Amino acid sequence: MEIFYYLVFGGLGAVVAAVELSKNNKDRITTTPAFSSFKNNYLLVYSLMMAGDWLQGPYVYYLYSQYGFGKGEIGQLFIAGFGSSMLFGTIVGSLADKQGRKRACVTYCIAYILSCITKHSPQYKVLMLGRILGGIATSLLFSAFESWLVAEHNKRGFEQQWLSITFSKAIFFGNGLVAIISGLFGNLLVDTFALGPVAPFDAASCFLAIGMAIILSSWTENYGDPSESKNLLTQFRGAAVAIASDEKIALLGAIQSLFEGSMYTFVFLWTPALSPNDEDIPHGFIFATFMLASMMGSSLASRLMARSSPKVESYMQIVFAVSSVSLLLPIVTSFMVAPSKVKGGSISFAGCIQVVGFCAFEACVGIFWPSIMKMRSQYIPEEARSTIMNFFRIPLNIFVCIVLYNVNAFPITVMFGMCSIFLFVACLLQRRLMVIAEKPKTQDWTSLKEKDTEADPLNI
Repeated sequence: MEIFYYLVFGGLGAVVAAVELSKNNKDRITTTPAFSSFKNNYLLVYSLMMAGDWLQGPYVYYLYSQYGFGKGEIGQLFIAGFGSSMLFGTIVGSLADKQGRKRACVTYCIAYILSCITKHSPQYKVLMLGRILGGIATSLLFSAFESWLVAEHNKRGFEQQWLSITFSKAIFFGNGLVAIISGLFGNLLVDTFALGPVAPFDAASCFLAIGMAIILSSWTENYGDPSESKNLLTQFRGAAVAIASDEKIALLGAIQSLFEGSMYTFVFLWTPALSPNDEDIPHGFIFATFMLASMMGSSLASRLMARSSPKVESYMQIVFAVSSVSLLLPIVTSFMVAPSKVKGGSISFAGCIQVVGFCAFEACVGIFWPSIMKMRSQYIPEEARSTIMNFFRIPLNIFVCIVLYNVNAFPITVMFGMCSIFLFVACLLQRRLMVIAEKPKTQDWTSLKEKDTEADPLNI
């Protein structure tokens, strides 16, 4: 059965190579040397930041278990991370609009390095502190860097369409190639060199430190709302007004929360789904295969976004529909394929079918990231970009915390069914977004701020 893994990996690799090599002039956008230099600098930093994140992922649970913590205690640590991202991360991310996006990116590096250092301690309270720092860092990773990029791109006068190039390349390298290399490098440190499960966290700290040095030496600062009278509470209320007053922003937030919530739930579920009877599966190799599928998706996204048709709002409906169907496979196989009763052994036939379906889902993830980045750059006002993006993460983190807390309360098929329903709802919301996308804005950000100021004579 081991040949199956190589066939899937090789097939995906061939498709990625074919997509990249078959690109023609219609699939490429002509840019300038100045933009290429700017893009390459950002891609280098983003790849280093993602390497610092990907190196940790496969070994967090394993490290906690090596310290002797049980499933319940480990679950509490994970919940603390997502809860921190929801509470503290939202505040810190919003400060990026006021205090500067470059400072926020540096804060990400420092917080994540400190989080990595805590992994050397087996003390539960120290590890809990590390999870809280990691939650704050995660919020900054998925808001501050993108906010800095969009603002700096516009400040330098580059074409708006060129943003799609940076977005798709960032996902291709950061969420694809770097993830694969990080997984293999982490495996090398832990298994081949026998340096222990803390080694990947130390390596992550090094990559984060290098990236921070590049940020400090080559990035300029940019801000959101320059008004000095705006405090944090006013920023939050202004972001809420923007979301409530513009249906496109509200739809975008709901779509993002539904998809990412399903994606993070999938991260927890794919291992027990493929090994219900403790089958011996190569976790690292399967993870690398998933990341290769994500690379394929980002490569397809770059071709789609380089053309004027179909628009992002249109093809994303198909992406959500396909992702919804792909996560139904564990349910379908439970009815169509007789479950194996043998403990251990290699992956089952049902598991093989699910691997293919999960690769399809990961390809959808690869398309989703650059596409949602492009839509956010179009619809979210620059003045409160980080604040609004972190608002979007509040329902996401609540959802993931609830799933983690009740992970043993429901059968795995019910959890996958719930994710499939969420993705189908995202498809319907994407349809609505496409319908209203061409309508002119009834209010711009300036009028929303004026309206908010009129409603707040006390100047809180």
